[in-house]
Amino acid sequence: MAAPTAEVNRTPGVVYIDSDIASPTGNGGGDAPQVRAVNAEAAEYYGGQPVHSRARTLSTISIFDSGPKVISLGTASSNAYRKWDVRGNYMLSNLLQELALARDYGRRFIVLDEARLAENPLDRLLRMIKHSYWNTLTRRMDAQGIEIACNDPKNRSRHNTARLYVPHGETEMLEYYEQIAKERPHLKLKVIQLPKECDDPEYVKSLNEKPGILALAMKKGTDGKLEALPFAVPGARFNEMYNWDSVSCIQVLQADAQYFMALALLVDGRLDLAKSIVDHYAFQIKHYNKVLNGNRTYYLCRSQPCFVTDLALQVFNQLDRTKPEENKEWLRGAISAAIKEYHRYWMQEPSLDVETGLSRYRPKGSGIPPETEATHFTHILEPYAAKHRMSINDFIEHYNDGTLKEPELDDYFQHDRGVRESGHDTSYRLEKKCADLATVDLNSLLYKYEIDIASAIECVFGDEFVLEEEFELSPWPITHENFEAGAPRVKSTDKPMKSAEWFERARARKERMDEYLWNEGRGMYFDYNTKKERQTNYECATTLWPLWAGCASEDQALKLVQWDFPYLWAPHQIMAWVGLERYGFMTEASRLAYRWLYMVVLTYCEKGGVVVEKYDGVGLSHLVDAEYGNQGVGFKYLSREGFGWTNSSVSIGVQFLTTGMRRAVSNLTSPWEYFDLPVPDEPAIRSREDRAKYEADAERNKERPRRSSGVFTKTFEQAVQDLKSMKM
Repeated sequence: MAAPTAEVNRTPGVVYIDSDIASPTGNGGGDAPQVRAVNAEAAEYYGGQPVHSRARTLSTISIFDSGPKVISLGTASSNAYRKWDVRGNYMLSNLLQELALARDYGRRFIVLDEARLAENPLDRLLRMIKHSYWNTLTRRMDAQGIEIACNDPKNRSRHNTARLYVPHGETEMLEYYEQIAKERPHLKLKVIQLPKECDDPEYVKSLNEKPGILALAMKKGTDGKLEALPFAVPGARFNEMYNWDSVSCIQVLQADAQYFMALALLVDGRLDLAKSIVDHYAFQIKHYNKVLNGNRTYYLCRSQPCFVTDLALQVFNQLDRTKPEENKEWLRGAISAAIKEYHRYWMQEPSLDVETGLSRYRPKGSGIPPETEATHFTHILEPYAAKHRMSINDFIEHYNDGTLKEPELDDYFQHDRGVRESGHDTSYRLEKKCADLATVDLNSLLYKYEIDIASAIECVFGDEFVLEEEFELSPWPITHENFEAGAPRVKSTDKPMKSAEWFERARARKERMDEYLWNEGRGMYFDYNTKKERQTNYECATTLWPLWAGCASEDQALKLVQWDFPYLWAPHQIMAWVGLERYGFMTEASRLAYRWLYMVVLTYCEKGGVVVEKYDGVGLSHLVDAEYGNQGVGFKYLSREGFGWTNSSVSIGVQFLTTGMRRAVSNLTSPWEYFDLPVPDEPAIRSREDRAKYEADAERNKERPRRSSGVFTKTFEQAVQDLKSMKM
């Protein structure tokens, strides 16, 4: 990429393509500008700090646009005398994105190396994820972060008051936020300290009329002052920490979004951010008794899929080896938190089903989930309102305060809360029965907890682990007698923990999973309905989670590998790849990673650089019918953040590819072509072969293809004209 040139005085918005720099045979112009690396970041290429708004509109170039897909631009080395054609959807889309980046950095005109527009698409996406998307998705609960969060309408009550709740006992943190409220009166921020038992269901329900955000972990800086720790959010519209999303980001950095983002952060060298996410987990468990669905008051009774131990061990293995004692103490804090969450939440009723000894997504709570849109449950509530001859609003008020009793409705919302806790909202697999299901995914995660805790105690802590915080341990063995009210309970501080007791818990859980969840005839794991006392028959990608956790036998693993289905969600992809690799099925893991990355990169190239939450694995498209839309679609000119766990899946997925496979993905070689398979018979896939005919018909009929939203897509020329007309 070439640097912007100040010598040429042209109209704002003029772009020069320097094909002659890439091909030194050109002549006939002034001296060529200095060339920077083709894959240099925007800040290096354009210089300075971003200055422009990031308001989002639908202004992209995609394969749904008709027209010639070509624009002629002057070359820099000929002083714009000669022209060079930018052709094709991908290069035009990249040109539009570069124009937007240049505008962000206040450039009036730019010179581009043509190689930047033709950059390897997989490399371009990986570069954007590592150097741009993660930074855009990072938040902090400091003064600036509070300013943003307070302006989020989700964090204000109907009285236009923003609230921030600080845990019991965190006096310095309370003073820190009170000072922010004092210095920024325009925020109208109320800082409130929570009671010690802040997750009591009745107390949490009392906060529905005065919702707010919950404080997260902080550390003391070198000057002794508190500093907010960073965390990653799933997408641009989020300002709070959603834990299911964060996990995937770490594996790269590293289906918990904080977990998957953290996995990606590790891959991308962001150990600091991954470590901070673990610190946030430990803070939440210390004060809220669980890793929360998100840091808002109405999530105080609700957790998310649990990945604390796996993430903590992955971070621990990458810490500075010259500080062994410091690293050991950090891991002690993370493992202590995981043990508390295990005993206080997942292995207590109602989450635990004592009869089977397996756990469920069955959070405490009552009433209607307050985080939903006002009309979300109208179709459910209308018959009950009519029964009591009330308006919908009056019925909601009387039902929530307990004046009206409707057991069937109680069950419905119990299952709804369970679905939300599972991280798989919404899914027919869980709808109207989630709270009764001992699920494959949750029990795989808890098996991994048990093995990880046992391994850490044995290998890092000399087979003796002392807990400092006192709390009741869940009874062992799991029997109805041990869980009866008044039965004696062991305290966490009674004696040091040994690895043997955790290995025994893992062994017992595997036995129960084999008894209740494994279906030998079908060679798959299924959820178990504890109320109906039978397995469900819903096939889901979570059947592969035991591979990730390591609780499947070799025979079970072999049968699971033979099951195939279009994986559509990034967390399931990552779990499947890692699980298959664990059991030695590297070929299958690489094949699935290739299929997923091909779809993501294909969509990225064809749809203007889009990276979204969900994909249509059959149609190889981002156009999906989702309850809340497909996050990551609506952006202006270029995506500046992608979507958290999909970013993670790309960074992690390339680790499973050979050099040849990576090159083939970059060249958009389809899986059936690369693996020499017949083209699938699905019409959506075959229609790709007819794309030229589709666009030709649209052009002939003078009717442009529409997006699913019904909005006409702008032509490239219109988008460029919009950029030119904007104030620089």
